[in-house]
Amino acid sequence: MKKLRRSARLVDMTQHLLAHPHRLIPLTLFSEQYGAAKSSISEDLTIIKEAFESEGIGVLRTVAGAAGGVKFIPQTKEERAVFFMNELTAKLQNPERLLPGGYLYMSDILGDPSTLDKIGKLFATAFAEQEAEVVMTVETKGIPLAYATARYLNVPVVIVRRDNKVTEGSVVSINYVSGSSKRIQTMSLARRALAEASRVLIVDDFMKAGGTIRGMIDLLQEFKATVVGCGVFVEAADVAERLVDDYISLARLRDVDLKEKHIEIELGSYFTK
Repeated sequence: MKKLRRSARLVDMTQHLLAHPHRLIPLTLFSEQYGAAKSSISEDLTIIKEAFESEGIGVLRTVAGAAGGVKFIPQTKEERAVFFMNELTAKLQNPERLLPGGYLYMSDILGDPSTLDKIGKLFATAFAEQEAEVVMTVETKGIPLAYATARYLNVPVVIVRRDNKVTEGSVVSINYVSGSSKRIQTMSLARRALAEASRVLIVDDFMKAGGTIRGMIDLLQEFKATVVGCGVFVEAADVAERLVDDYISLARLRDVDLKEKHIEIELGSYFTK
């Protein structure tokens, strides 16, 4: 049991809440930990709640009843999200990022911890109420995004492989059609990686026609899982046939001119819905 002054207690409680997002924390935990009355803890939480909301850190939600407590829900305010994504889309429009096939070089952005943290919090904000139990992505570039998102949702990450690895044990594999190349490809997931009937949030870095995400959705049917949402960092806008309808994107690749080395990127569906 810690005996702390109120100021120190507030700091300690704040750190605990930030480290355990989306987890119901009983008031008795704090009360016993600091040797303080529940009424004092409630007053402390009111101060923390006001600070979180005024600074745009998130929401502190109170759950009443004997089994109740408080739950910290990380959120990014809309104005901060727009400012961040406008800065990011400006970087993405650098002509030197153009790759053959109309793709963009994004490895430097997806390798920057600060940027990843902000993107992950945006996805966690968008899907905060979906009660996801797992974040899923396909190797390899979507992995950092998945972990950044899972951190703020406080859930594990499941990675779909494009080839079988002996260290994965027994796997479920399916064939799917790539939406952009129209080629048949294979993806697999270890049987023990995902519990049956899990609630799954899919996150990916780039989507053209959506063949990869469609493949993951089909693969999840083998686990009787429920897809609670799909989040895409950048989507291509000029696509004749989209294989996925229900998703949100943070940025949209509106136009690419390889000859003129021109890129036009706008804010995605998350900001225009």
